[in-house]
Amino acid sequence: MSDSPIELFPGDITLLEVDAIVNAANSTLTPGGGVCGAIHRRAGPELAQACASLGGCPTGEARLTDGYQLKAKHVIHAVGPVWNGGDRNEEALLAGCYRHSLELAQAAGLRSIAFPAISTGIYGFPLRPATRIAVESVESWLRTDGGLSRVVFAVFGEEAEAAYREALGLSQA
Repeated sequence: MSDSPIELFPGDITLLEVDAIVNAANSTLTPGGGVCGAIHRRAGPELAQACASLGGCPTGEARLTDGYQLKAKHVIHAVGPVWNGGDRNEEALLAGCYRHSLELAQAAGLRSIAFPAISTGIYGFPLRPATRIAVESVESWLRTDGGLSRVVFAVFGEEAEAAYREALGLSQA
């Protein structure tokens, strides 16, 4: 994987200097907890105002705003599914979050993007399947649409880091 544009970053996604960070958003695009809350706090009140003007976002899709006070130029708000046992199209909806985020980045001419572990927090999506979907979605996209030179998975906690290392075929730290 040495020539891969995919990186693993165990830390705060809001500190990354990339063209866009992805926000694990809710369908109303209002500030929430977890990653979403951290992004909104760091970006400043303009981000919530920009989100309010978008009128929400369906589950499995994404929307683009400026990054305001973040190091990232843009925020891509991806609405992941709430886990309901796996029989309500959750896997396809989660893959859609990654695909839509990458499509938005490409359409905006962005070269770098950072993803959190979408839907794995309060939305309850099991970590290992969510990690597999994230990595497979990004790798598939990169095979067909090479516009991005850097894709970062920003993870929080040892369990998430281990899951991403495994899915990416990286040695354990």
